[in-house]
Amino acid sequence: MDIVLVLFSGLSYAQEEIDYAPKMLMRALKAENINYSELQVADSSDFGVQNGKFFSLNNTNSEINFVYIGRVNSCRAGGCSIDAEQESGGFEFFDYFILFNRNLSIQQIKVFNYQATKGHEITARSWLKQFIGYKGESELLLGKHIDGISGATVSAHSLTADVEYKTGLLRKIHRKLE
Repeated sequence: MDIVLVLFSGLSYAQEEIDYAPKMLMRALKAENINYSELQVADSSDFGVQNGKFFSLNNTNSEINFVYIGRVNSCRAGGCSIDAEQESGGFEFFDYFILFNRNLSIQQIKVFNYQATKGHEITARSWLKQFIGYKGESELLLGKHIDGISGATVSAHSLTADVEYKTGLLRKIHRKLE
């Protein structure tokens, strides 16, 4: 599990585009002699992955076999409705990783680039631990399966919904690849 600790220490920097090869991740993978590659699907139109990518780790000795790196758009204070004519500046965002084992069960989640003005409480390791073990085989509801956070309602809902969707999507992709 050393790779997990190294992957996520010190990944707090702002950026416009999602960094799919953050330096800390690359160093951790290199130290463990692990190669990774983006998951390629023959008919990618079946799998609408927006704002993120799935990667496969090519090392059977690692506890982590798949990584999702993505972005969640969240609302700015004052609401979510923006005119189609406006640029994406109507949203705030945060980037995060999900680490999956070979059974497609979540091993860890880490928010590494939080660019929203409110809701930073979702970056707490203690809150994110609630997702560990989730396999995408069932619904994941904030307030029922995941504790809500006062002051981070929008971010908590956004992350919970994205984790549910992306975990289920990985299951579909994995079935297609088998």
